[in-house]
Amino acid sequence: MRLLLASAALVALGCGAVAAQQVARTGPGAEELQAGKRVYAHWCAPCHADVPSLAGTMSLAVKYEGSDIPAALEDRTDLPAPVISVFVRNGVAWMPPFRKTEISDADLAQLNAYLTAPLEDRGAHVPLLAEEMVRMQEGGE
Repeated sequence: MRLLLASAALVALGCGAVAAQQVARTGPGAEELQAGKRVYAHWCAPCHADVPSLAGTMSLAVKYEGSDIPAALEDRTDLPAPVISVFVRNGVAWMPPFRKTEISDADLAQLNAYLTAPLEDRGAHVPLLAEEMVRMQEGGE
């Protein structure tokens, strides 16, 4: 009985945390993070947005299955800027590397600021680009 009560309490706490995160992610983000959010929207969201059928999100969901690590990059709080920089510049798995002519060092710094900021400062999730949304509609997500 104690185990059942403890489990119910943990589920209730978990639901509260998820609901709190969703509330925190619906408003505008901090002004100083908007440039990084635009970099993320253009270069990262097409594969890593909060949509389970996107390649990057799906890959990370498989990789982190059974853990508390979110698949959507925008929901991660465990990635330090140097790690993000290495993945952006060198690629990983099927993610390509991005040249400085694509994502400049200044853009990368802004992206790092955005992805390492507290969730409540990031604001609402980045909407997918129109072409990605069309692809999702055609593919049935």
